[in-house]
Amino acid sequence: MAFESLSSVPYSTFFIMFLSFAISFATSLSNRLLTNREQLRAWNKEISGWRADSLKARREDDKKLMAKVKKQEKHIMQLQSKMMWQSMKTSFLWFIPLLLVWYVFIPQIVAINTTVAYIPWLSEELQLTVFLWYLLCSFLAGALFTRIFGLGMGGD
Repeated sequence: MAFESLSSVPYSTFFIMFLSFAISFATSLSNRLLTNREQLRAWNKEISGWRADSLKARREDDKKLMAKVKKQEKHIMQLQSKMMWQSMKTSFLWFIPLLLVWYVFIPQIVAINTTVAYIPWLSEELQLTVFLWYLLCSFLAGALFTRIFGLGMGGD
């Protein structure tokens, strides 16, 4: 099958869907391999406990607890920063490859503003361009792979 046939519906629809699922799979897998889930859970538990103490100290106007919370604030900020770095690792890894996919690879096959999918049950006029269809498929794939790889903060 030549690239020309990939630029027409339904081939373009399935091509973009496959591409979004492949990229979501790769990013989820790299996220799973590059982050220490146990460490993230421990940090999240510690931060949640601190937030609960902070809320309780404010609600009950507990000066002693508030002093304890204030003393721990710098440590909690450091943990939050570490957690953010852990979640950003995959983003930094995939930034350039995604730019290449969007600005080099996809335009060679199908124009970005081309309609590749229709959603008939919402409206006859609802047509999805490459970008919107990719976004919709990517959200679906991301949710699916997050669940499969146990990447949510809730656990494996």
